[in-house]
Amino acid sequence: MIKFMSIASGSSGNCYYLSNGNQALLIDAGIPLRSISKALKDQLLSLEGHVMGVLVTHDHADHIRTVGSLGDKLNLPVFATEKVLNGIDCSRYVDSLPMASRRMIVPEQTFALAGFDITPFPIPHDATENVGYHITAPGFSFTLCTDVGHITDTISHYASKAEYLVIEANYDCEMLLSGPYPPFLKERVSGPLGHLSNQETGDFLARIFRPEMKHVWLCHLSKDNNHPELCWKSIEYRLFNEGIRVGKDLDLTVLKRSSPSELYTLSGD
Repeated sequence: MIKFMSIASGSSGNCYYLSNGNQALLIDAGIPLRSISKALKDQLLSLEGHVMGVLVTHDHADHIRTVGSLGDKLNLPVFATEKVLNGIDCSRYVDSLPMASRRMIVPEQTFALAGFDITPFPIPHDATENVGYHITAPGFSFTLCTDVGHITDTISHYASKAEYLVIEANYDCEMLLSGPYPPFLKERVSGPLGHLSNQETGDFLARIFRPEMKHVWLCHLSKDNNHPELCWKSIEYRLFNEGIRVGKDLDLTVLKRSSPSELYTLSGD
């Protein structure tokens, strides 16, 4: 059975776990190593001998803070594009990543890890480079898109292929507009290299939904410019207006910003 857990999903740190039942991988590692280890231990899981590597989306600190430690202390391979690996080297937030742990990946070139076939694909964001991941196994498809400046045809392609989708819903437009951020930061968040709003994510999901889609997790909510209930209700309402019934046609879950989700068992049939 394939299992999935969000360990953290927010501007203070991001980390996701995906397992084929025997081996596992992490997507991003932007929280302390002890927090990752504890979240897995609480589910009777372990990093050592079980997690086969780390997939990195981009080089902002809340996604890479612990990759150096995972490479150095646990000898885990760290998969990232050449530009992101260079960005990790330049980041003051990351311990040095050992050369032996570096695995360079290329957008839209598929590779294998932990029993999965993995295809990175480009996502617009104001990082050195940013990718999402489309991850498959026989009878199973999963896509993760975080820190999305705007929707592209490439994102639509990989997200629409997923039975299980993790996608950003970072901010509520009215909360951002009336909130405490200075004007330049509001423009950055809402701009084409920033983040997706609840409305943009709801419109996107309404457009790409297909009956094979089973579960959508909403990730990377802003602490200051969004609220879990508002986010869920906004997107549930948008889907309902399109004739898509949450709880019947698909499941919809808002991921917690700084604490683990439940460990989901995902059907691969």
